[in-house]
Order: sequence, then structure tokens, then C-alpha cells
Amino acid sequence: MTSVATPDAHGPAAHTPRPIDIALLASVFVVAACGLLYELAAGALASYLLGDSVLQFSTIIGTYLFAMGVGSWLSRYFERQLPAHFLRIELMVALIGGALPAALFVAHAYTPGAFRFLLYGMVLLVGTLVGLEIPLVMRIMKRNVALKDLVSQVLTFDYLGALAVSLAFPLLLVPHLGLIRTGLLFGLLNALVAVWALWLFRWELRRFGAHAFACAAVIALLAAGLWGAEHITRFAEDRFYQDHIVYTGASQYQRIVVTNGKLGHRLYLNGNLQFAEHDEYRYHEALVHPAMAAQGAPKRVVVLGGGDGMAVREILKYPSVESVTLVELDPAMTKLFTDNPTLAKLNQHALSDPRVHIVNTDAFQWLQQDVGFFDVMVVDFPDPTNFAIGKLYTNSFYALLEKHLAASGYAVIQTTSPLVARQSFWTVVNTIESVGLTATPYHAHVPSFGEWGYVLASHRPWRLPERLPPGMRFLSLPSLPLLFDFPLDMARLPTEVNRLSNQVLVTTYEREWGAH
Repeated sequence: MTSVATPDAHGPAAHTPRPIDIALLASVFVVAACGLLYELAAGALASYLLGDSVLQFSTIIGTYLFAMGVGSWLSRYFERQLPAHFLRIELMVALIGGALPAALFVAHAYTPGAFRFLLYGMVLLVGTLVGLEIPLVMRIMKRNVALKDLVSQVLTFDYLGALAVSLAFPLLLVPHLGLIRTGLLFGLLNALVAVWALWLFRWELRRFGAHAFACAAVIALLAAGLWGAEHITRFAEDRFYQDHIVYTGASQYQRIVVTNGKLGHRLYLNGNLQFAEHDEYRYHEALVHPAMAAQGAPKRVVVLGGGDGMAVREILKYPSVESVTLVELDPAMTKLFTDNPTLAKLNQHALSDPRVHIVNTDAFQWLQQDVGFFDVMVVDFPDPTNFAIGKLYTNSFYALLEKHLAASGYAVIQTTSPLVARQSFWTVVNTIESVGLTATPYHAHVPSFGEWGYVLASHRPWRLPERLPPGMRFLSLPSLPLLFDFPLDMARLPTEVNRLSNQVLVTTYEREWGAH
């Protein structure tokens, strides 16, 4: 027997919640969690595949919230058979939202030109369906719950569901399941809510058999997708990366892919090439040795970024080195290039050397601590494709770098292409000089990247070294001065200083690389 609300002077009175109301509130929790997860998955995929995470997340969230508003507005046109409508919408959200990451991965690999249209089309569709869910639940519960209690209860469970998934998404779900499995798993949760609704309202549904079949079909499709998630990922990534994939993994910071082909291993982070085995020696010799050899006898060295250990490998060629601190944000990177025999061989097991100390933390925060002075500081961050990385190219960061650079020391910063992104390159040079350091720019040709730029930063003018360690494959003393000569198409331009408050480098970089 159900409880009956007793009205008072102000409207419906408080009542003892029915089991069906409790079940619906639990559904609200799941619905909210699933809805937010699809939004986060779309934003993460867009930032992985399109770059500029701030722009992608902002536009995805804005589009999604707009679509939810459209869905809420459309809910007024659902007047009869509300449980049946709710069940159907749950199944559509389960199928479309659950398949969203897999569909976008495959679309980007096979039809990259249509990727943005599919991305925003699916976000609009899922957002509209999610916007329909909560109003329908509230109208179903309205039958027996006072309005003030109804709104507070539904919104409480809605916000709790959003909180739960916002914490679980970066910390648990993506690192352990990956985006495709996570999407399909939450699609199954949405489908189970539909099954729950099927049971709760079994006496009200006119076509129970058809609804039961639809639930079973959607669950079967999502379960099959979950079982074959690894095959879907490899199917899409094999097409995207072309070479044979030997490792894939997703940490809370990025997606890591290693391929192997005719030209050896390649490392990709969020789809962007980081090194190619056949020519990485050019990049890393040019990065490390002009600073190390000019210093003369460096003892304390720090590498910021460079979790693959290639820069550390070059640093350890100097017998004077007593300690190397590698500050890499992502522990998955340093673990991979320490423990994987094939990849550790590429850096000559440098990360296992007793002189190397690995610190997995944010380099900006690490430099704010009392970490002492260094003879050489190697800054090997990814290019400034978003504001999170862009902060590591600001005058605030370089001021911290200057604070820990020994008086006779040198810092070196990898600094994108002075040919393709000429203004971006000279923005970094200008920003380094703005904190009182002497900036000495140079460049080298790396076939996988083209003409690539670096900047030496120091308290004293840089000088040509008198010797280089044995075993060089690219650099030599006679050819070294050529790296510091800039032809007219790479010559210096007037630029702004890149500050935390403006991050002009990120927008400049995006514009210059987007034009190529």
C-alpha cells in the first residue's frame, strides 16, 4: 500500500517516500553521472585529437549545456505515458552516449574531415536527450512528492552524481579503462536504468514486450562493444598511426601510443609525435650538448619534461655529472621508459642509472620549492598547444628557471619551429630575455619535425665549446656554429612577452601551425 500525502495550508505536505520514489532518485544519480561523463569524454577526445584543451572543453561544455536546455524545453511536449518516454530516452542515451567515444575515434581515423561535424552533432544529440531525462523524472515523481521536496531531492542527487563522475573520470576511469571502455560502461549503466524503469512501471507500459526487447537489444550491443573495445581502439589507431602499434595506454594526463615501423619506434602523446627512433638523436644531441659542453664540467643537472629519458641519455655522456633530476609530470611515461625493455633500450637504460632521480610532479610547482642551483637545466616540454602547457613558456616560469640556474650555468629550452611558427619561436626568445637572462637562439634540422628551434638561457653570454663527448652522430665542433645562423625566413620578429595573464603564445602557435 502506498502512502498518501496530506495537504496543508501551503500545498502538499511531507510524506513518507515510496520505494518507487527512492528508486527514481537513485536513477537520477546514475543519469547525472552518465550525462556528465559523456560531456567529459567528448571534451577529452576533442582535446586529444584537435589540441588546445581549453578551447575544446569550453566549446563542448557550452554546446552540451545549450543542448540540455533545448531538451528541457522540449520536455513540455511529452504529456502522456511519461514512464514509457523516459525508458525510450534512457535507451537512446545509453546507445548514443555509450558509443560516442568509439564512434569519434573511428571517425577521426577514417573521415577526419567530418570529425568536427560528427563531434558536435553527437554532443548536441546526447545533450538534448540528457536534458529531457530530469524533467521527465520530476514529472513522474510529482505524483506523490511536494514540489519543494521534489526539487531539492532531484537536484541533490543530480549534483552528487556529477561530483562522483567528475572525480572518477580522470583518477580512475580513463587511466584504467580508457575512453572507449568507459563510455560503453556508462552506456550500460544508462541501459540498466531503463531496465529498472521497465520493472518499476511494468503495470503502466502498454507494450511491455517491445520495451523489454529494446532493453535487451541495447544491452547486448553495448556489452558486445565493451567486449571488443580493444579491437575497436586498435582498428582506429592502426589507421591513424599507420605503423604497427606496440603500446597504448591512457594516464590521467594523456594518451600514450608507441608504434614501430620501417623507420623504428615513434612516440605519440595525445596524437602528437614526440620522437621518431630513426632521427631522434638529431633532436636530443642538439637539445643537450650546446649547453652541457659549453658549461665545461656540469655536476648538477635537471631535466624538466623529457620523460622518455632520451635527454638524460645524452647528459650521462659527461663523466663530470654527479646527479640528474628528471621532473616529469606523468609517472606512466617514466615507468614505461624504465620498465619496457624495448623502450628502455632506446634511452640506453638511462632512467635506471643510480645518478638519476625521478620526480613525478608539475615542473612549475617543483621550481617554486627550494631545490637548489643547477649547472645545466634542460627544458623539454611539448609544444604550447594549450594553456596548461603554455604556462611553462611564460615569463613567470622563466623567472623560476633563472632563480635556480647557477651563475656559470646554462638552461636550454626546446622552442618549436622557427620556420613554421616563426612568431611563436621569437616570442619565447623575447619572454626569456624579459626576466633578465641572455637568450641565444639556434636551430637544427630534424627530418621528422623539419627545422626545429631551441634557446639557450644564461646569466653570461654563451660560448662555443672546445670539445664534445665521443659518439656524436649529428653534432661536431666545425658544424656547431652553423646552428646559430638564422636565414632571412627565420630571422627575428618583434613579439609580445608571453605572460600568465595573456598566454599570447598559445593563440599564436595555434594560428601558425593551423595554417600549415
